[in-house]
Amino acid sequence: MDLVLHLRYFLAVAEELHFGRAAARLHMSQPPLSQRIRRLEQEYGTPLFDRGGGRVRLTPAGEVLVDEAREIVARVEASRSLVRRAAAGRAGALRAGIPPDTAGSVLAVLSTAFAAEEPEVRLDLVAATTSAQLGLLDRGSLDVGVLHHPVDSGELTLGPVATVVPGVVLSRRSPLARRTEVALADLAGHGLVLFPREDAPGRYDETLLACHRHGFRPTGVRPAPNAEFLLGLVAAGQEVAFDQGAVAQREPRVVWRPLAGAPLVWHVSAAWPAAGAHPAAPRFAEVVARVLRDANPPAPSPSAAQPPPWHVVHPRPWNVVYPEHTPAGRESEHTPAGRDPG
Repeated sequence: MDLVLHLRYFLAVAEELHFGRAAARLHMSQPPLSQRIRRLEQEYGTPLFDRGGGRVRLTPAGEVLVDEAREIVARVEASRSLVRRAAAGRAGALRAGIPPDTAGSVLAVLSTAFAAEEPEVRLDLVAATTSAQLGLLDRGSLDVGVLHHPVDSGELTLGPVATVVPGVVLSRRSPLARRTEVALADLAGHGLVLFPREDAPGRYDETLLACHRHGFRPTGVRPAPNAEFLLGLVAAGQEVAFDQGAVAQREPRVVWRPLAGAPLVWHVSAAWPAAGAHPAAPRFAEVVARVLRDANPPAPSPSAAQPPPWHVVHPRPWNVVYPEHTPAGRESEHTPAGRDPG
């Protein structure tokens, strides 16, 4: 017996206290309705309605069942709705991988934007490299990942691609820091601090290839497992790194400069399993692409005289770290990284 269906019939009769009206409300004839009520009474082992005297009244057992039946029916409806929303990707959780070097501001915007589009889907972000995410996706431990290209997508579906144009992070004592932009060939004689190759082999190899193609052959390549290590090495003075600008804002002793002609172009997109995909994965991929595009505007043109806009919007409190006055002839120690010294 379909108990929930029979409880619906019971509630219709209990609310109408008339089998004919209840049958009309249920779009059925009266005899089948009466049979279903008798079946329900057999199920509970007691009469639910008193049919004597030409009137229909609830028995004490029927009165108790009314509230229970309403709660049962409501809970079943709620569960069906929840399951349907989950099947459509509009409920539950979406486990998403994100590169560890993603700026906190970008993570905040991404989380907010996705929540605005999918308020019933909880976004569980996991910081992991491209290589690690590929393994997690393959094992089913992630629903979607944000990957650096080129990547062996295998059985993954790739979302819209966002283009990231990095600049160079220099020691602010470097003569190159006086320029508004730097060519890759100008970096000759410097070592390069780069993410470990195993994190994203394709992006690593393409980055070095672009450096060689444009006249920069690093004296050495040192892997940086995190942003703090990268900044420490660059601040020491003999090495440079590539970044979109956010990392350089953390350290007063370095500056960020755009690369002339945008010789480096990085591509990023979300990816998810082609089979058994989470329904919300494509929407997350669209949000990721939009947020990354907005967070990484095109590099300034070679003639641009102004510093990158994010340094203007987010000035650094240099006077907190360095004194306001410096010896004559020396570069001011509180010059913002996004502006030309002097």
